[in-house]
Amino acid sequence: MIGLLRGELLKSVTTRAVWGFAIGGTAFAALNAVLIAKASGTLDEIPEKKEALAGLPVLLLLWGLVGAAGEYRHRTAAPTALVARRGRGTVLTVRIAAYALTGLGLALLINAVAVGVALPLLAGQPGPDLTSGQVAEVVAGNVLAFVLATLLGAAFGALIRSPVVGAVVLLILALVVQPLVGGAYEREANLSPFGAAGIMTGGTHNTTLTIWEAGAVFAAWTLLAVLVAVVCERRRDLA
Repeated sequence: MIGLLRGELLKSVTTRAVWGFAIGGTAFAALNAVLIAKASGTLDEIPEKKEALAGLPVLLLLWGLVGAAGEYRHRTAAPTALVARRGRGTVLTVRIAAYALTGLGLALLINAVAVGVALPLLAGQPGPDLTSGQVAEVVAGNVLAFVLATLLGAAFGALIRSPVVGAVVLLILALVVQPLVGGAYEREANLSPFGAAGIMTGGTHNTTLTIWEAGAVFAAWTLLAVLVAVVCERRRDLA
């Protein structure tokens, strides 16, 4: 099992895609910090300042999806299961775990950039400064959201098995459906994976849910998706 995990980790960190998403995630974190802290005007409330530390979990969701679905596109899923001599569900579970570990590394990198850029820019803003505890809470929420997003994306990719179709569906849900539903039914929209992720990262602060309640919602969606993906994997032909 350790050897299988090592192999899946090696695949996840040696693709060109992971570097692209790492660069994209850090670039967005830095740009978001600059735009919120400087270009959006005066920030004098704690929730507004927390928003400068927010990340974009949908990027890692997309990365997990593309990576997992790519196994089927390139027809490497079946050989991996045969060589590993493990059940197909077990191989997928290990693959998803490998993406989660890699996602954790990406999350730490992206959040380090967000904190490093945002805090100096926020120092000159009026009102109370963010305490170390508040910064730690936002960072923890971001890291957890990024890891859960990677898990959810990998599970979704295993179900869809097409990087292009999966990416299109994901972007429509995140950029079109979620804003429309959120505009009409804000409370219900916060219970979706995208809504919960926004709360966890500090991007959405006008809500009755805490970061940890939103984390529980996101974790429930993620667990359900992983279980469905593993069950479906056991029942279908990988060829």
